[in-house]
Amino acid sequence: MSRSTSARSAATFRERLRYWFDNSMSKGTPALIGWLGLVSALLVVVFGLLVLALTHDSLPDGEQNFVGAMWTALMHAMDAGTVAGDGADSPLYLVLGFGVTLGGLFIVSALVGVLTTGLDNKLQDLRKGRSKVVENGHTAVIGWSDQIFTIIPELVEANASERDSCIAILADRDKVEMEEELRSRLGDTGKTRIVCRTGSPIEPTDMDILSLDTARSIMVLTPSGEDPDAHVVKTLLALSNRTWRRRRPPIVASVVDTANLAAARLAGGQQTQVVDADDITARLVVQSSRQSGLSVVCTDLLDFGGDEIYLHAEPRLTGFPYGEALFAFETASLIGLQRPDGSVILNPPMETEIVQGDNLIVLAEDDSKISLVRRKPSVVGHAIARPYRRPEAPERTLLLGWNNRAARIVRELDNYVAPGSVLQAVARREDGQERIDEAAVGLRALTVNFKECDTTDRFALESLDIGTYDHIVVLADSDLEPQHADSRTLVTLLHLRDMEARSGHRFSIVSEMNDDRNRRLAQVTKADDFVVGDKLISLLMTQLSENQHLGLVFQQLFEAEGSEIYLKPAVEYIQAGQTVNFATVIESARIRGESAIGYRLQAGAKEPPAYGVVLNPGKDDQVTFGPLDRVIVLAED
Repeated sequence: MSRSTSARSAATFRERLRYWFDNSMSKGTPALIGWLGLVSALLVVVFGLLVLALTHDSLPDGEQNFVGAMWTALMHAMDAGTVAGDGADSPLYLVLGFGVTLGGLFIVSALVGVLTTGLDNKLQDLRKGRSKVVENGHTAVIGWSDQIFTIIPELVEANASERDSCIAILADRDKVEMEEELRSRLGDTGKTRIVCRTGSPIEPTDMDILSLDTARSIMVLTPSGEDPDAHVVKTLLALSNRTWRRRRPPIVASVVDTANLAAARLAGGQQTQVVDADDITARLVVQSSRQSGLSVVCTDLLDFGGDEIYLHAEPRLTGFPYGEALFAFETASLIGLQRPDGSVILNPPMETEIVQGDNLIVLAEDDSKISLVRRKPSVVGHAIARPYRRPEAPERTLLLGWNNRAARIVRELDNYVAPGSVLQAVARREDGQERIDEAAVGLRALTVNFKECDTTDRFALESLDIGTYDHIVVLADSDLEPQHADSRTLVTLLHLRDMEARSGHRFSIVSEMNDDRNRRLAQVTKADDFVVGDKLISLLMTQLSENQHLGLVFQQLFEAEGSEIYLKPAVEYIQAGQTVNFATVIESARIRGESAIGYRLQAGAKEPPAYGVVLNPGKDDQVTFGPLDRVIVLAED
């Protein structure tokens, strides 16, 4: 072999060796710790063997063996002060001791430094929230918005009976900031653990952090900022394109613009339930303006703190007509049927027969408390008022403020009012007349007018002749920051109530709020009702995440077609001043083709948290209605 060939071979070997070493070092802190640990061990072993072979007499008594030599070498490498304690009887021992100490200063100290740095980096990684969530049967929440402060307490309440429950949150925010904000806003979450992780909601690798394959359900929150629905659609697309190792858990999301509903449902697929926040909130605002207390009823139905809706199988009622089954439960109220094919009928005709395989849709405090009565409760027949239909009369409604839902509110109100009704819209918008003209296209019974002025200006409000209106709706301005919009709403409400007190005219006021905390502040304004759209949508999403089978029930409950929740004058059902049991109220509603689920007493209308609303009372519970009290029913109109 020539000299040049040998040189090339030697050079190639060195390059390969260096390449291998560089690759091992590129693996990061573990590789560096391994190399430094190996070199440190070699240093200690070599020095120990040299001392044992050349100067073993210099070792302390009892340590003149292999173990003693290794221990002495280790102490010299780790502690430079050990050299000062060495005896001077053996110069070679001193030289070897100084040599291993000098090596230890460079190598062992470097190892300690790398270990410290590696530990610090690991703590930083933990702070960043990038470690994988190892849970099973947890609720995965993707995204961050104010909805989370409603959703988390509801999930905690729903999981109160569970010994070990978990909520895992993934958001593009700092992990520690999320945890601190949750602690400050929510406090103790009991048995439910809250796990926060940092990552992009649309990045598949970041989603893997939440262990979505083992989750019980997935909730996609609507972020704040511009075009929030686009982020929801992208997240749903990322979930749909993900490879699932198990059956995909149910997914719940919401959109703020109805125009994006179809796209979101297409992106999410069949197992995804998308809530139309715009449509539901608009319907609740309209209905609440006409029947005070409706938002309280809806909140009670949707949260986990009071009565909830359940699907209950009761074979013993097979063959009974729906109207008779209304009296079958002592502590539950029947509101509809789920047919064997999965279809849902709320408040069906009273003669509808319950067939085998039907699930009863009932309102109850807990599914464990749904039981049949031992005997059918007695009915006080003479106290039932004679059914009659109230004549429809034109109404005047004042709409103060403007937001993205205003046009839908106008069109929705047209479905409920009598011909000849008038809506006066007032807002501080230059394009207000154009917006109103667009909303008025195709209206059946409603005439719409617009006036531009500041709704917080007392002089402007007085110029509107407030006393001539039957209903007043105050909207939160979507062009303003939520807290600022609520502050303006509060000012408007205070002016309205003062004007009402001075004029003596009585009109109902319903107000839209962004933040439920401001609702408590607004109690001083004595408005008839408040609709906090974000809270109700968050409650609905939570219900669907816990029981996706209720999707069709809530869909029908909030649609204009079919049966809806109404608060009707109690004197139309029970004669004023008569004390009756609730079974009598149910019978009176049954005669009218309606399902009674509760009542509202005017005496408690201003007292939180129920505001006079009593849902799902016992069949034998006694009640006496006054002229302003209401019966809560499911009815078609």
